[in-house]
Amino acid sequence: MQQEISGSAVISLLVDNESGALARIVELFSGRGYNIQSLTVAPVDENQTTSRVNVVTTGTPSAIRQISAQIARVVPVSRVVDLTAEGPYVAREMALVKVVSSGEPRTEALRIAQAFRARAVDTTASSFVFELTGSTEKLDSFIELMRPLGLAEVSRTGVASICRGPQTIQSI
Repeated sequence: MQQEISGSAVISLLVDNESGALARIVELFSGRGYNIQSLTVAPVDENQTTSRVNVVTTGTPSAIRQISAQIARVVPVSRVVDLTAEGPYVAREMALVKVVSSGEPRTEALRIAQAFRARAVDTTASSFVFELTGSTEKLDSFIELMRPLGLAEVSRTGVASICRGPQTIQSI
């Protein structure tokens, strides 16, 4: 018997934009002991009747299939797609990173921010708030480099994802 290897998965859902829908999805994960690493949700149609939920979780391929199948049975969910399994997709995250420093660490923080294409959205005599968009790995790297330079606070959006090319969540 071949052992399955756990990995990260990006699952995208289309759900009815109704009270309690997100709570039912999160309850399904927690009730079965699955961890949610990232969760984003927002209305995606002009009437704001449908929302897209992006969930990043970990597990073996069979566990991810099981999670997807269980989510599909949740009443307000109209579509479930494991983007990781379906093919190429784009995933991005945004972070606000506050660095409090002065002198050489302040200069180094600005230099690193420029290399990462982070934008200073707030500046004071003793702090910066940088806005950074990219892959989770890019954000993780930036945050780690800021730690010794005065990292004070981080706020992250979680992963937003979409299929590459002409394919859509509806056409999979």
